[in-house]
Formats: sequence, C-alpha cells, structure tokens
Amino acid sequence: MHKQDLIDGIRAALGSVADPERARSAQAYMKSDMPSLGVPVPHVRRIAKDAAKAAPFTSASELRDTVLTLWREANAREERYAAIDLTAARLVAADLQMLPVYEEFIRTGAWWDLVDGVSPRIRELLLAHPDLMPELLLRWSADGDMWVRRAAITSQLGAKGRTSTTLLAAVILPNLADGEFFIRKAIGWALREYGKSDPGWVAAFVAEHREQLSPLSYREAVRRLPAAAEGETR
Repeated sequence: MHKQDLIDGIRAALGSVADPERARSAQAYMKSDMPSLGVPVPHVRRIAKDAAKAAPFTSASELRDTVLTLWREANAREERYAAIDLTAARLVAADLQMLPVYEEFIRTGAWWDLVDGVSPRIRELLLAHPDLMPELLLRWSADGDMWVRRAAITSQLGAKGRTSTTLLAAVILPNLADGEFFIRKAIGWALREYGKSDPGWVAAFVAEHREQLSPLSYREAVRRLPAAAEGETR
C-alpha cells in the first residue's frame, strides 16, 4: 500500500512555494505538456527528503508503491521529480526490484531531465550487482526506445574509478551511428565524465572511433581532456 499522507504532504508543500511566473518559463524550457509549479529542483529535493523523514517508509514495497502512485498521478513536473528523489532512500539502494520502477520512469518520463534523474539509481544498482546489471544494460543499449538507450549510456556517470570500461564501450558502440541529439550528447557526456578519472582510456577510445563519433560526441568527449591526452586523439 502506498503512503497517501506522504504524497499529500509533498503536494501541499510544493503548492505552497509554487511560482507561476517561474512555472511558465520552466514549462517552456522543458517543452513539456505537463504543467510546472516553478519550484527549483533543490527545493523539491528538500521537500521530498523532509517528507520521507517525517513519515519513514516501513518497507521497500511501500516505497515502490508510493513513488509509482506519485509518478502516475502527478499533476505537475515537480511531483515526478519528488518521486525520483524519494528513491534515493538507502532502503532500496541495492534493491533489484526497483528496476521496473526505474524503467517505467524512463519510458514514460521520456525527457532528459526525468531520465537523467534516474541515472544515479541505475549506477548504484550496477555497483551493487556488477554480476547481474551489465546484461540488462547491454539490452537497454540496443532498445528501441531512445531514452532507454540514453539511460544505458549514462548508467556509470559518477562511478569514477569503479567504472567498467568494458561495459562503457559496449553500451556506446551500438549507438555511435545514432543521429538523435540526446544520444550523441549522452555519449560525449559519458566519455567526458570518465575522462576525469582515466583520460588516457578516453583519449584512446576517441582515437580508435574518431570516424564513427559524431562531431557533437567528439567535442563533448575531449572538451576537458588534458592537453597531452587530447593530442592522442588528433
């Protein structure tokens, strides 16, 4: 069963700080049919955190039911942000039963802000289950849904030294020829972020696949590489 009191509390808190002028700008920026309340993301995060602290979840299943209800019945984009924020709970950090929840968020959210909000959760599951998650992410990397493919590509953002370069390459390679902006951007982003930990690997990957990488992916990938490493890509 979901926690309706927690959901009602989040909606009330969001409504109390809604900013109609900011909401119009946010909705236009996101090109979203779903209305915005004009509440900044950090404020949404605090509201979700405070609500969960005031009424803690008693089980993982209660959390899953609650976030799915909040997500599915959302009347404003910030309610979906809050649903994602609630899944940051340690209670479900390594819970593989959250995968259907995250996949629903990705497929029905179908826009970069919502999809990228799920990325840290996928990363935590991957780090907790390195024997099981790669197979799923490889399937996602070839999925017919662009946003699922993006989620696979960005699944190791922030993993730093724990990044599996084998998996990183494997989810990028099937998407090198994809013409979608959000896929090309994700490829460059994933490479650029890992380049902070291992610029040599990224430089070598970019050099090997220079002809297949789109100009956008290439620019993003090498943008912050040290000069010596970037020279290897030329």
